Amino acid sequence: MTHPQLADCIEKSAAVFRSARRVVALTGAGVSTRSGIPDFRSRDSGLWKKYDPMTVASLASFRYHPKDFFKWVRPLVKTMIDAEPNPAHTAFAKLEQAGFLHGIITQNIDDLHRKAGSKRIYEIHGHLREATCTSCYQKRNAKSLIEAFARTGALPYCDLCGSLLKPDIILFGEQLPTIIVSEAQALIDDADLIVVAGSSMEVMPAASMPIPALNAGAKLIIINNEPTYLDIRADFVIRDDVADVLPMILQEVLREPKETKRLVSNQ
Repeated sequence: MTHPQLADCIEKSAAVFRSARRVVALTGAGVSTRSGIPDFRSRDSGLWKKYDPMTVASLASFRYHPKDFFKWVRPLVKTMIDAEPNPAHTAFAKLEQAGFLHGIITQNIDDLHRKAGSKRIYEIHGHLREATCTSCYQKRNAKSLIEAFARTGALPYCDLCGSLLKPDIILFGEQLPTIIVSEAQALIDDADLIVVAGSSMEVMPAASMPIPALNAGAKLIIINNEPTYLDIRADFVIRDDVADVLPMILQEVLREPKETKRLVSNQ
């Protein structure tokens, strides 16, 4: 995309933001790569090019070979703990604060949207803030345990029964959090603008979430380095780094007079 083409897309995308009644973002790993967190499916550097996800990151492998899972995930956890929000996370937070973004549905488990200041976040693939006992199912705050694991490799154990704790991230073959997914689907169903950012749109159910709203007439902006199956339905496709593009859209959106800003209802 040439500079004039990009500038035109930014200006038109910002105009769609300003005119939309309810905007929802759907974000994937590409939002966090600028923060140093590798993505999973890019052609050259995705984690699944190096590892078999069913061997290291499935529920079955965790149940039967949990130490293999923890060995694989430890470098990733260390990276996530040290990571800071990048301009894409910050831009989403500022769009929400200014009333131009109603919520974020994210496939990421890195907590960077929250660290950047976003408030309405639906983490459909879970997070590392909590862990659940594999025997008594006690749920507990996992911050100190995860930090200790990243620092020393010490596995997290339940303080009630002594069994291994599983971080509350969704593994392959594991059911997604039903309530969170239902709430996220309801949020996106009511959107008249969906922004897909940094997602390959290859993983269900996230990949199908925009469809009902699109069928009902919602507009779609896709910001991603590589093609997605929804490109054909998008009003604007920006093939660039979301950490570069989102701040430009934010700047253009906020360039309008103050009276165009509006508070987003929590209804």
